[in-house]
Amino acid sequence: MSLEDEYREQPEQMRWEGRFIAAKTRGRWEYVSRTRNIKAAVILAIDDGHVLLVEQFRVPLGRPCIELPAGLIGDEAGSEHEDAATAAARELEEETGYRPGRIESIGEFHSSPGMVTEAFTLFRAHDLEKVSDGGGVEGEGITVHRVAVTEIEGFLASKRADGYAVDVRMLLLLAPGIMQD
Repeated sequence: MSLEDEYREQPEQMRWEGRFIAAKTRGRWEYVSRTRNIKAAVILAIDDGHVLLVEQFRVPLGRPCIELPAGLIGDEAGSEHEDAATAAARELEEETGYRPGRIESIGEFHSSPGMVTEAFTLFRAHDLEKVSDGGGVEGEGITVHRVAVTEIEGFLASKRADGYAVDVRMLLLLAPGIMQD
């Protein structure tokens, strides 16, 4: 019997559920998921050769993290059926102060599939217009960074040297350098 068959036959068991996450098991496998099957939107926004990044303290890491703008889809009461592209545009504006003229879906991805069921849809924002300072909603404490794409490697190295965490999605921006021989 394959691992896939073994786990398909095992029932999923809820071990603990909070407001936003749930710990589950299936056979010997332990993992977490978002409650209510909420998904996330992550936004790649490049404006005139500069990428928009956000810095936010992340409690699980115990330090600030450099990330692409992102947010949950349909997490507010009454918005359970929110369109993912609408959520992405809303989150980009809340977090960075930039409003996209157009937003396109790149696809759905999973960031840590061995431990978390969470999926996110990656969006590319086009035709950006600065409409506010951003910073997120109350309590988020987001700092916006507008970094030249040509300087992203140095920017991330500097932040890492200062003790910041760097989200795995930053590999999107580092990939050209990593892929070269």
